Amino acid sequence: MSKQLVEKIKNWGAELGFQQIGITDTNLMQAEERLEAWLENGFHGELDYMARHGLKRSRPALLHENTQSIISVRMDYLPETSIEMNHTLNAPTAAYISRYALGRDYHKLMRQRLQKLADKIQTEIGEFGYRAFVDSAPVLEKAIAEKAGLGWIGKHSNLINRTAGSWFFLGEIYTDLILEIDAPATPHCGECQACLTVCPTQAIVAPYKVDARRCISYLTIELHGAIPEEFRPLIGNRIYGCDDCQLICPWNRFANLTKEPDFHPRKRLNTQQLLDVFSWTETEFLTNTEGSAIRRTGYERWLRNIAVALGNAPENVEILNALNARLTISSELVREHISWAISQQQKNFSV
Repeated sequence: MSKQLVEKIKNWGAELGFQQIGITDTNLMQAEERLEAWLENGFHGELDYMARHGLKRSRPALLHENTQSIISVRMDYLPETSIEMNHTLNAPTAAYISRYALGRDYHKLMRQRLQKLADKIQTEIGEFGYRAFVDSAPVLEKAIAEKAGLGWIGKHSNLINRTAGSWFFLGEIYTDLILEIDAPATPHCGECQACLTVCPTQAIVAPYKVDARRCISYLTIELHGAIPEEFRPLIGNRIYGCDDCQLICPWNRFANLTKEPDFHPRKRLNTQQLLDVFSWTETEFLTNTEGSAIRRTGYERWLRNIAVALGNAPENVEILNALNARLTISSELVREHISWAISQQQKNFSV
């Protein structure tokens, strides 16, 4: 397909708010080998969907028939500076929420933009086969983006761009068009080990290898049952996800704040206090997280996570009273974490 069409696709993408667009083919054999090794090690924990779809994840034509090319896009989402993030993270009674989840759920916004991009292509060339994805199907989005030149997969397993850091979302259009592809990105982590060192739970077990079972994002979002006790003190005040490996990454000095109003914090989610969010009723939780990715964790796990964070907070009578007040009215899962938090608070009082 002509260079002119590829140039138009990239220009249209910029008009739609994507910071970069790259195009690649469908050969993901190296990524497939890495995925299979990761699964064999059991690093996926309860992420059964990572293994459920067989080879569809690494062989695009099995997911969308006759896929010939993949259009990969990225969109910045960083809503505030690293100084502001670190301020919240270092305030033990503040509720830290991963910054990708402070605004509107990115799935909806990016899928709509990808659809508009596909519509523009269709207006230009007529009917063509395609399917758009935003973290919504078995797609190796980071491997695809790396091949499409959007960045390289860092030692923490996130995609890093030399001029934009790693605070961005990814999306794809699988298409039957044969498009001119971009050169893949080359790695630039060098000898840096900052992300491995800073990880609170040492989930990055080796460069480029993350054991999800140890990752705070997995523990607070994906894990449905009890958080293992060994990790609870390490979670600190992180109640939904973790950004430490991105915060420490030197390449993020080049990251830009998002220009998308929908990614700006809603309901003061970037400045909430643990006791305040712990007091929310389920109705308040649903209201305050409407349109947010946070809803996926559900009210029960939301309380579970906050209970752990309260247990990690400095001793405080108000915290102890709040924990005791919820103890008898919570589910078995939440009660178990509240009981642990109470014991932690009591230990602090006795020291």
